[in-house]
Amino acid sequence: MDDRAGQGRILLAAELPEAELLLHHADSLTEERAVFWDKESGSVKAHRRTMFGALVLKETTHERPEAEEIEEVLLSVIAEEGLDMLPWDKGTAQLRQRMAFMHKVRKDWPDVSDEALLNTLGDWLRPYLQGMRNLRDLQRLPLSKALEGMLDWNSRQMLDREAPTHITVPSGSRVPLDYSNPEAPVLAVRLQEMFGQVDTPRIGMGQVPVLLHLLSPARRPMQVTADLGSFWRSTYFEVKKDLKGRYPKHYWPDDPLQAVATSRTRPGNK
Repeated sequence: MDDRAGQGRILLAAELPEAELLLHHADSLTEERAVFWDKESGSVKAHRRTMFGALVLKETTHERPEAEEIEEVLLSVIAEEGLDMLPWDKGTAQLRQRMAFMHKVRKDWPDVSDEALLNTLGDWLRPYLQGMRNLRDLQRLPLSKALEGMLDWNSRQMLDREAPTHITVPSGSRVPLDYSNPEAPVLAVRLQEMFGQVDTPRIGMGQVPVLLHLLSPARRPMQVTADLGSFWRSTYFEVKKDLKGRYPKHYWPDDPLQAVATSRTRPGNK
């Protein structure tokens, strides 16, 4: 062997029959079994190897691994690759954002940050990995159910009550809340639909005012405020002049607190 060039080269070798190896070096042979994640196929696989030192003499595909072994490999690869491996659809992402908001309001709520979820994968995710083995399986993972499993019945009721998916505004419309920023959930609603609402809606046990994005009839942001009362008393009249010029057919009352909220051009229109 020549290793002077930085990379070893075998210059001369002699064949050693397997039978002779087994006869004279049987005590040096070891059996190795491994369950691992195969990146190429995106699945959990297993093999059995016969080793002579660091040399692999024989490798065979192993029978289906035990369920616990598969789960351990899946948990390990998710921890290594990150939570993006999981099927975060819009509804599941919103659920996580609402839970993050509740954690901001009450520290006794589960922490659903990336770091916390990765550190506790075995606790909240393992029960839902049964029968799964590859990337395709992971895409049918009931992720919302797994997250909800972190909450007891009372907490689930509190989540719906204190971090609702929608708020019913004075016009009667159910408007979705955006929890992308758990510090300041956003309610984007047309200004006319808030007539008659004195104060900013609050969530999180009344501790957090939503951040109102008051929209034009074309749903363009006209004002951003967490203090609706102050907006009605001051800025509204400037905004009203602008909107009345752009949308003359729409309803722009002089007294927004006494006006009838509407989702239409004018109250009573169909």
